[in-house]
This record gives sequence, structure tokens and C-alpha cells, in this order.
Amino acid sequence: MRPARGRQRTGLQSMDNRNNTIAGWVLFAGICALGLSIGTGMLSASHAPEKPGFPIEDTESASGGGAAAVPLPNLLAAADVEKGKAVFAKCAACHTIDQGGANGIGPNLFGALGKPHGHVPGFAYSAALKGVPGNWDFAGMDAWLTKPSKYAPGTKMSFAGLGSAEDRANLIVYLNSMGSNLPLPAPEAVPAEGEAPAEGAAPAEGEAPAEGAAAPAAGAAPAAAPAPAEAKK
Repeated sequence: MRPARGRQRTGLQSMDNRNNTIAGWVLFAGICALGLSIGTGMLSASHAPEKPGFPIEDTESASGGGAAAVPLPNLLAAADVEKGKAVFAKCAACHTIDQGGANGIGPNLFGALGKPHGHVPGFAYSAALKGVPGNWDFAGMDAWLTKPSKYAPGTKMSFAGLGSAEDRANLIVYLNSMGSNLPLPAPEAVPAEGEAPAEGAAPAEGEAPAEGAAAPAAGAAPAAAPAPAEAKK
């Protein structure tokens, strides 16, 4: 009986060792998995970039006409026809501009400036654009190129607009050179930044007097009218 008991005790010890080994490996695997999870989380943690990505241009804010905005006549005077031709490449997918060119998705644009909205025969303009009164002038073309959907709400033209005032001016002088040849408006006089009005100039209506201008003393009575001369006796 004793040898049997010894073999039983040995078998139990062997099973305990096996269970301990399995438990150890399970614990080791769990520790490895936890460490791997923590390490992966640290590597893939998101950080805000120091510099944001490419902003989407907002045509209205880009041409919003701040205090330092250059008047359109001045932009047109400084515009370049060749640069405008390069800008027209954005329009060439829908428009032709050569004399006698065919209509595409949009109408042929030869000689468009100075003519009524919706002037090309046979082209199916939207009622919104045909309903804009007057002819195409420089200011109207600039507003149209800034945001067509604002210039003619309901227009079929899907182009979002040109945010750069310089690009619009260059494109306008190019369009003008292609069959219209209207005289450009005279540039406006713009005071230099920080320049004060000429001395002695009257302030504009509603404008406060210049700083340091003499004001009547507090509580001072208005000057009395001169007394009439004593009647002769």
C-alpha cells in the first residue's frame, strides 16, 4: 500500500506544478497584453497640430471690403490682361470667349460687358439672371464674380465665386479686352494709411471735431449782442 500512496502523492504534486505553470503563463500573457495596450495608446494619442491645415476660402469674407479695401476702379487700373487670361482658365470648362464661339454649359462671353444680362440668342439663361435689370458693367461683373448666387439668387450657375479682388479685376479687364473695350473708370483718390485730413478742412457731416479743438468754457454764457447806439438828441 505504501508504494501506491507515494505514486499518488507524486501525481498530485505533478498536477499542482502543471496548474501553477499554466496560471503563470496566463498571468504573463495578461501583463503583456496590458503593456501592449498602454504602449499603443501612448503612440496613437492624438495631438492638435501646431499649424492648422489648409483653410477653405470664403469668398464673402475674403472680399468683405474692410477699412483698407482698394476701390474697384483702382484695382482695374492696376489689373493685367494676361493675368486675367490665366484666371479665365477656371471658366473655360463652361464658357468660350472667342468671337463666334459656341455656347457650352454657359454662354459665349465675347463682348459681354456693356450688354444686357441674358443677351446671347438661343442660350437658356435662368430667369433669375435675365431678371437682373440693366447691362453688365464693371461693378456688376465684379459682384457676379464674387458670388453669383448672391448677385442673382436662383441662378443656375454653380460656380462659388472668386475670393481674390485682384483676380476678379484681372479677369474683368481680360473680358473687357475680348470684344467690349469699354473705358475703365477713373481711379479714386485714396488717402494714405494713417494720413489725417488737411488742416482747416471742415469735418464730414456727423464727424466729431478734431481732437484739441477749442470748445466753449463750461458754464460760459454766450456773447451778448452789441447794444444799440444811443439815440441822438
